[in-house]
Amino acid sequence: MTAAEDRKTADFWFDPLCPWAWMTSRWLIEVQQLRPVDVRWHVMSLAVLNEDKDIPPAYRELLAGAWGAVRVCIAAAEKHGDEVLGRLYTEIGTRFHNEALPRDRATIEAALVAAGLPAELADAADTDIHDEALRASHAEGIGLVGEEVGTPVIAVEGADGERVAFFGPVVTPTPRGEAAARLWDGTLLVASTPGFYEIKRTRTAGPSFE
Repeated sequence: MTAAEDRKTADFWFDPLCPWAWMTSRWLIEVQQLRPVDVRWHVMSLAVLNEDKDIPPAYRELLAGAWGAVRVCIAAAEKHGDEVLGRLYTEIGTRFHNEALPRDRATIEAALVAAGLPAELADAADTDIHDEALRASHAEGIGLVGEEVGTPVIAVEGADGERVAFFGPVVTPTPRGEAAARLWDGTLLVASTPGFYEIKRTRTAGPSFE
């Protein structure tokens, strides 16, 4: 088997709003440098996921402002190809999370320009014209893992050669170097185990963006 044939594609579904998905995405980018993995980016939506759920009012209010970024990502992919999603997510996520900038039009426009995309794509944030495509992308990802999880969702060929999908991993700070590679190997191992569903413990720290 050649090195090219041995490469895996990891499909990654994200909502730019989620800091934990952002942490996981930076880990997966690190993994790309250490394992034969290529990431293919997709959009999912916490607003769509929770629209019919009984959630606290404060979280409902937060999600009301979550539509803009995912709509812009979908619009960018539709007009310029799915390959733009990775760099656009990096620019939006850096501003939302590392720099703690307002999640407003100005920030999204700056991210678009930095990603080499037209600033006017920010118009999509205030219209539902791309919502059908957004919901389809979301449904594809969440359909692999079920409604009781969030973002990120990763789907990849597992250790046994079968394609597996899972939520997470939820981790902070972002593992680097060999620690990132070991986490990837271990995640594939447990996700490939038939009947395996969950490892979890109480979070004692918030996401660290250093």
